[in-house]
Amino acid sequence: MSTAPQHPTRDEWLTWPNAITVARFLLIGPVCWLLITAAPGNPWPLVLLAVWASTDWVDGVLARRLDQRTRTGEILDPIADRLGTVAILVSLAVVGLVPWAALIAIAGTDLIVLLGAGRAAARGDIHVSRLGKVRTAVLFAAVIALVLAATLVPALAVLGEWLLWIGTAMHVLVGIGYLVAARRPRRA
Repeated sequence: MSTAPQHPTRDEWLTWPNAITVARFLLIGPVCWLLITAAPGNPWPLVLLAVWASTDWVDGVLARRLDQRTRTGEILDPIADRLGTVAILVSLAVVGLVPWAALIAIAGTDLIVLLGAGRAAARGDIHVSRLGKVRTAVLFAAVIALVLAATLVPALAVLGEWLLWIGTAMHVLVGIGYLVAARRPRRA
C-alpha cells in the first residue's frame, strides 16, 4: 500500500497556469493593433505589452507553486512566446522600429527549428534551455525598450535596437542548440 498523498485527478490542461498562457495568446492581437495604431505619447501599447510579457513569468511561477506543471503547458508556453514575440516584432517593423533583417533572422530560425526539431519537442525530448530563457528575457527587454522609444522615451531606441540584435544572435544560437538536441538519440 502506498503512503504517498493522493491528489485529486484533474484534466491535465485545465489549470490556472494554462489559462494564463491562453490569455497570453488572446492578448497578442490587441497588443499588435495598439502598437501599429497608437499615437506617440499614448502609454497603452506599453501597458498592454507589459501585461502580455508578465503573463510568461506568472504562468511559470503559478505552475511551480501550485504544482500544476503539465505537458500541455510545456507545449503551449513556448508557442505563445514565439508567436507573440514574432507578431509584436512584425508590428514594430511595420512602424519602422525593428529592422526587417532581425525579424527575418528570428522568424527564419523559428521556422527551421519547427521543421527540424518540432517532433522532438512535441515528444518532450527537448526542453527550454537556460540560454533560451535568457534569450526570451533579452528579446522582451528589447521590445519594451523599443515600445518605450516609440511612445514615451525616444532616447531608448538605440538601447532597444542593441538588445534586439543581441537577442537575435542568442535566438539563432538557441535554435542551433535545439536542432542539435533533436538529433541526439532518444533515451529508453
